[in-house]
Amino acid sequence: MRHVTLLPYLRNGKSLTLEVTGLLSSVTFRMPTLHRITRDRRSILGWIAVGMSTLVTCLFAFWGIIENFHEGWHYASLWNNLALMCVQYLSVMLIPLALTLIALRWPHLGGGLLALTGLASGVMMLCGFFFRAHRLIETLLSLFPPTTILVLLGVLFWAGRPRPLKWAYRIAAGLPLLVALVCAAEPVWRIAGRVDDGNRGARTVEGNGVRLVWAPEGPGWPRHGVSWDESLRRCRYLTEDGKSLAEVPQDIWRLPTVDESVRSLARHGKNCGGVWDPETGRASYEIKPDKESPLWDTRSQIIYWWTSTEKDDKRAYMVVYNGGVYARSKKLGIGSRGFRAVKQAGEE
Repeated sequence: MRHVTLLPYLRNGKSLTLEVTGLLSSVTFRMPTLHRITRDRRSILGWIAVGMSTLVTCLFAFWGIIENFHEGWHYASLWNNLALMCVQYLSVMLIPLALTLIALRWPHLGGGLLALTGLASGVMMLCGFFFRAHRLIETLLSLFPPTTILVLLGVLFWAGRPRPLKWAYRIAAGLPLLVALVCAAEPVWRIAGRVDDGNRGARTVEGNGVRLVWAPEGPGWPRHGVSWDESLRRCRYLTEDGKSLAEVPQDIWRLPTVDESVRSLARHGKNCGGVWDPETGRASYEIKPDKESPLWDTRSQIIYWWTSTEKDDKRAYMVVYNGGVYARSKKLGIGSRGFRAVKQAGEE
């Protein structure tokens, strides 16, 4: 007798078997149970949740690692740097990753936490935007993606059960960690080779058609962020040695122009050959600059410097240690935005 399994047919949720017996063969209809169909659907929903969660955590792993080694990693202590990385830069990856692993182990608990996290983040962002007097439509549009994704993930994990579960764990946890490790390879190598001579005094830097004296650490080269207007004020009042502020304007020091800053950037003690194009608003280099002596303090959180070159009435150009040039609001004075005053060499 030969048995042939045909397309499923369901009656009252139970498997049904029909036999048609002929002289030469028998045909058997075998029907999947309702439990099997439900299990397959839940597995699909579970894998959709795992896929979405992995995509989100991989994107955050990429962003967090790049930003960590771009503006973070400035402490002398390895443990402080690792703590900063985990709390400030990788927490946006680690939190959804942890919730995903919880949801795989306890679907209702993890799904509920994901949905609540999405709603809570939406409420917090909404309050923050309202306090900053942003428009309602812009606020709602900015809230939609993160809140919706987290709530949707919560619903999918609540209803879904990915199978086989061991592969769901491997993919959800392994891929984001792999992305983080791959993205960290180049910046770790670069930072390990940075040049820092420890000299935070006034430095005469010459090269690429520019020769300037850069202010020593202090009010003319602060370790905290200041606005463009405050930078101009300090330069005017900075004493000749650059170590203190006078009570009346001295007008000895000034902010460098964007062209002077670009032409002065160096790496491994060698000028990077920077050229500023005012028409396109872009800088080009023969060698990519880095956060190194004699211009930059590798242990400072400052990675942007104000220049005296204005984009318009509200914005001025900032130079990044890696050679980037951007126009930013003159009112910005957050921790990573500072300045270093200059004066012409020979005026000492």
